[in-house]
Amino acid sequence: MMDLARLLQSQGFGSRAECRALVASGRVSVDGSPCVDWARQFAAAGLVFSVDGVSWGYRQLAYLALHKPGGYECSHRPQHHPSVHSLLPLPLTRRGVQAVGRLDQDTTGLLLLSDDGAFVHRYTSPRKLVEKVYEVRTRHVVDDGQLQALLDGVRLRDEALVVAAAGCQRLDGRHLRLSVTLGRYHLVKRMLAAVGNRVESLHRVAIGGFVLPPELRAGEWMWLEKADLDLLAAGSLAASGGSRLHPGRLAG
Repeated sequence: MMDLARLLQSQGFGSRAECRALVASGRVSVDGSPCVDWARQFAAAGLVFSVDGVSWGYRQLAYLALHKPGGYECSHRPQHHPSVHSLLPLPLTRRGVQAVGRLDQDTTGLLLLSDDGAFVHRYTSPRKLVEKVYEVRTRHVVDDGQLQALLDGVRLRDEALVVAAAGCQRLDGRHLRLSVTLGRYHLVKRMLAAVGNRVESLHRVAIGGFVLPPELRAGEWMWLEKADLDLLAAGSLAASGGSRLHPGRLAG
């Protein structure tokens, strides 16, 4: 059991004092009924509450998927572009949700976010060999030699490291589906440069077995449920449905 103020605090709605005031002002309902007693005890698991008319479900840990638009940085302290965290409701950023790895500001597609440190480590550690799948548009036609080189392994400039694509399929002359298991800086762009080509656009479509749902539009986010987390851990790619989609706040 947990008192309502502490419960709201755990979900990112402010300090304990702020959450007490939030409840006392009549802005919180629990299971559809207004509650002005911040000390009232509730079982947290499965609890549904609303703040200012917006419904939330209690989550001990937050797991999210965001369809990252271009022109956003994966940082709490962006330098040249808005942060992807500006696309999320404030309670999520207050509770410490962070991007799981990074996508360049001009790269779009699937981005995971969580406040679970073990989850973040699992999907960023190079030792875990988590497959990340990208659709790549190139400046020049990708010939058979370049395709084979990507599969065999290329040496990145200024590094001794040789990196091979986990998979590479030519969709048309200048359009590839390429998967990697490392998360190095500008990795896909550097791999294409190493075979004498150039990335014109880069879009991440899947991580592990979880595919970016087609109905999740750029700037929107969704909760990841157990089935989605199971797909992430799976070895084969499969489509994931979603009825947990939420609009972000695109700047502009």
